[in-house]
Amino acid sequence: MTTQDSAIALGTAFKQALGEVRGIRRYGTGFAPLDEALSRAVIDICSRPYCVTDLKLQREKIGDLSTEMIPHIFYSFAIAAGVTLHVDVLRGENDHHRAESAFKALALAIREAIQRTGGDDVPSTKGVL
Repeated sequence: MTTQDSAIALGTAFKQALGEVRGIRRYGTGFAPLDEALSRAVIDICSRPYCVTDLKLQREKIGDLSTEMIPHIFYSFAIAAGVTLHVDVLRGENDHHRAESAFKALALAIREAIQRTGGDDVPSTKGVL
C-alpha cells in the first residue's frame, strides 16, 4: 500500500464513520505548533471535496518519505472524505516540524468539526450537504 493509498483509506473510513452529517459543528479550525513551526488547518465537512495546501517544504525527503507526497496525503484524504480542506504552514525552519505540525493541526480541526451540537439538524442553511 502506498502513502497515497493510506490517505484514501483514512478518508474513506472517516466518511463512513461520520455517516449522515447531522448534529455536528461542520466547520473546524486547528492551530498546532512544534518547536519553531506553526501550522493551521481549516476543514468544512460539506460533501464538496477540495484541498489547498501551502506547506513550504524545502527538503526532498523526510526520512524515507518524499516531501512531494505530503500535499498528496492531504489531497487524497480530502477527496475520499468529501471535505474541503486548507492546510498552511505559517512558519518554521525544519521540514519535519512543518509537516508534523500540519498533521496535528488537521487533527485538531477535525476534532472541532465533528463535535456534537446537541441537535439533529443538518449543518447547512439548505438543509442538505
